[in-house]
Amino acid sequence: MKILLVSATSLEIKPLIQALGDGERLNSKAVRYTFNGHKIDVLTTGVGMVATSFWLGDSFARAHYDLAINAGVCGSFDRSIKIGQVVQITRDEFPEMGAEDGENFLSLIDLDLLEDDDFPFSSGQIDNPEPLIDGLFGSLPAVQAVTVNKVHGNELSIAATQKRVQPQVESMEGAAFMYACRIGRLNFGQIRAVSNYVERRNRDNWELKKAVDHLNAALITYLEQLA
Repeated sequence: MKILLVSATSLEIKPLIQALGDGERLNSKAVRYTFNGHKIDVLTTGVGMVATSFWLGDSFARAHYDLAINAGVCGSFDRSIKIGQVVQITRDEFPEMGAEDGENFLSLIDLDLLEDDDFPFSSGQIDNPEPLIDGLFGSLPAVQAVTVNKVHGNELSIAATQKRVQPQVESMEGAAFMYACRIGRLNFGQIRAVSNYVERRNRDNWELKKAVDHLNAALITYLEQLA
């Protein structure tokens, strides 16, 4: 199997990279490894939707993949999800894409710039129609996410986003990854570990190492179990 593993930063997948051993550098962002009989291209895009979209397009143009995995950390709106918990995101969206009208927000659907079910959207959201269910990933909680350019750190904007779209977690890349995979007709999964709760910014409350450790343990176990 040929797998594309995508992460915004090397920090988020450092233990996995160490477990993969020596690899062949493909370009400034990608390295190819062989692990458990599979070819794994690790793509470190940089933070955000723009970087993710460009480097995914570059990778898709260079090679065909059987599976793509987006791995990283995330913040959680949902306090029932524990810090360090690994989740699989099965629905994601771009909640900032639209227009302000005074205190109201108008989505692309409200603006008649997007039909409810214009592919790959469904009511303005992007679903994974075939979440990863093999091995360890099949036991991960399935959650709904938002992908943002500016992570939430203001009580008013947090409350407004929760009221409008009811997300459980947020990242800065996930929906862009899912959009590209749906357009490219590629099997995929978005796997993340919660490093913090979404609240007024307080790095003292973050547990980044715990999230990274749990995320990478799940990734390595999945790859070891993959037939």
